[in-house]
Amino acid sequence: MSEIHIVRDYPHSPERVWRAVTDPELIPLWTATGAGARPEGFAATVGTRFKFVAKPKPGWSGVVVCEVLEVCEPSLLRYSWQDEGGGAVTEVAYRIEARGTGTRFIYDHTGFTGPGGFFMARILGSVRTKMLTQGLTAVLDDLRTK
Repeated sequence: MSEIHIVRDYPHSPERVWRAVTDPELIPLWTATGAGARPEGFAATVGTRFKFVAKPKPGWSGVVVCEVLEVCEPSLLRYSWQDEGGGAVTEVAYRIEARGTGTRFIYDHTGFTGPGGFFMARILGSVRTKMLTQGLTAVLDDLRTK
């Protein structure tokens, strides 16, 4: 089984990081450095079904369907992830931990299987790394001034 595991430290409070990764208006700002997905119907409430909608690409509609599985504000958000066209259901988890005067953010996306899952994890892993390194950093820095 393949997975994506990314750890980033930010010089911001856990509450600010939580807001940036769960506010439907802020999410598209940091995902813009990746596929630019925007959440539709998202709420950090267990049982909420929502979609991430991005620009379609050849072989992909641009839509992923999800369901919030676990929430412990401001330290954990876990949700299912499945291509709108079907296929394996994988799982995404955001773990947020206070670290000194900042926050450690741990992103895990698990459940990829087989050769196709291996390649999907590789592709998504590089996109997620860019989003969490460039996109989320910019959003968090911008929130500092507001």
